[in-house]
Amino acid sequence: MDLEYKLRELKNEYVRIQGDLEKLESTGNSTSKMDERLAQIETEIAETKKEIREQSNK
Repeated sequence: MDLEYKLRELKNEYVRIQGDLEKLESTGNSTSKMDERLAQIETEIAETKKEIREQSNK
């Protein structure tokens, strides 16, 4: 998969989950699974950015 495309998809998913998370928080529902997913996405975004930088340095 193209790394730039993957990065865009991850960012879009992150924003979507943040919106869903805010809705759940406002209704008092548990958000632990979404918090975990956001942390996963943050890690994936960092790794993808690192891969992009490494490719551009070659």
